[in-house]
Amino acid sequence: MTKEQKDNLFQLVKSLTKSEKRQFKLYVGRLGVNADSKFLNLFNFLDKANTYDETAIIKTGIVKKQQLANVKAHLYKQILISLKLNPSHQNIRSQIREQLDFASILYHKGLYKQSLKILEKAKEVAIQHEEKNLAYEIVELEKIIESQYITRSISTRADELTVQAKELSELNVITSKLSNLSLQLYSIILKTGYVKDAEEGQKITAYFNDRLPKFELAKIGFREKLWLYNSYLWYSFLLQDFLNCYKYASKWVNLFYDNPHMISLNPVFFLKGNNYLLESLFFIRNKPRFLKQLQILEDQLEQPDFPKDENVEALVFLYLNFHRINQHFIDGSFDEGLNLIPRIENRFKKFNSRLDDHHKMIFYYKFASMQFGAGNNKACIFYLDKIISNKSLSMREDLQCFARVLNLVAHYEAGLDYHMESLLKSTYKFLLKINDLYKVQKEMIKFIKGLQDIYPHDLKNAFIELHKTLKTYEDHPYERRAFLYLDIISWLESKIENKPVGQIIRDKYVTQFSS
Repeated sequence: MTKEQKDNLFQLVKSLTKSEKRQFKLYVGRLGVNADSKFLNLFNFLDKANTYDETAIIKTGIVKKQQLANVKAHLYKQILISLKLNPSHQNIRSQIREQLDFASILYHKGLYKQSLKILEKAKEVAIQHEEKNLAYEIVELEKIIESQYITRSISTRADELTVQAKELSELNVITSKLSNLSLQLYSIILKTGYVKDAEEGQKITAYFNDRLPKFELAKIGFREKLWLYNSYLWYSFLLQDFLNCYKYASKWVNLFYDNPHMISLNPVFFLKGNNYLLESLFFIRNKPRFLKQLQILEDQLEQPDFPKDENVEALVFLYLNFHRINQHFIDGSFDEGLNLIPRIENRFKKFNSRLDDHHKMIFYYKFASMQFGAGNNKACIFYLDKIISNKSLSMREDLQCFARVLNLVAHYEAGLDYHMESLLKSTYKFLLKINDLYKVQKEMIKFIKGLQDIYPHDLKNAFIELHKTLKTYEDHPYERRAFLYLDIISWLESKIENKPVGQIIRDKYVTQFSS
């Protein structure tokens, strides 16, 4: 086994809860011969170990080096079987699969009627819970049995199964196409962020329309609608059409509230829908509705029947903390939000293995922006360095770009201008490298580069001129994306009016919602 596979086993053991460990030992102990088995002794050793050390394992004499790979593979499998048997890991899907397995066993034993009876009940449950792939699999087995053993209970049985298989197949194809489209759009926004110009916008629109399957809305169910709203949401995000983002995120979340039994079956999609709904409200700067929706989500998460597992726990941590931070960006209450940063960082260790680089970078950018808004420029630079030093350019190139631009501004504000020239060069070089140098960024870099030649008494006029220039891009359909990451306009106004940037944003927010 490779080192990664060995590490996977160690991580699996360490992920087990106390009750899961207890159940595993009961499971393997059901046979007395397992009490002293190599794989159980290895489990006990890994459970107590702080790090994976293959040499230490061999030295204990638990297993010989030549046997280690096989023992580890067997242990891994036994843990998974034990977890499968744990009631906390069983849901409608696993119950349907179990019934399908039972029906297959009965079929192979020649007990056709019993098999068909189980399949009919399992199919009803599968269709009720929108598990149409499983329903299709059940129908296919029913067809096999009927072709070998005609029950004659229903004269049109063959026709009914054929029609049912066709309908399920068509819906599964629609779902597959929509889920593919959603994933492809998500991949684009992860790689490059929002569209940068009209030409790119036209390409995305053509890409979307070409891959959108044809269907009748009245004939599709929960699952197909879920992927449909998902696809439209990502399409709207790419075009920075945040009102439509709100529209489709709302449809997504309401789909769950209209079908409440689907929340416990699909908690991840329920959480994701709420995340995008809150993100849309953040972008359209509607804090009252934002806070209301955040409270509704928190109340739902407190319900005793809401699923709780490691994956759901990580997503709850991710989304709630993103939006607890975001609420302070809407109205510029940065000082109030600073206390969130150490609390979130303290919990990073627990979720570190379940947080990907993409989401870690977003957290760091939010931390940096919060510190910048509060006037803590050196702290801002500290968090930005975590993003800039990340050499993986395959994710969120746009985030890397704006981190570098904010880094320039923070260095200027902190008075750390002794190596500004090298920062300017590296930033410019980076933006050229990934072809992301656009008007707002060009103007910012040109301005910061020229600061060293401006006399102190002329600074205010320079800020005013840059403000006039950038205001023309504030509502531009593609250039405005720069202001989603860094509110340069408010920063300039803070320099012109000699007020904290948080106060500028707060005044704008109050004016917006009092008019």
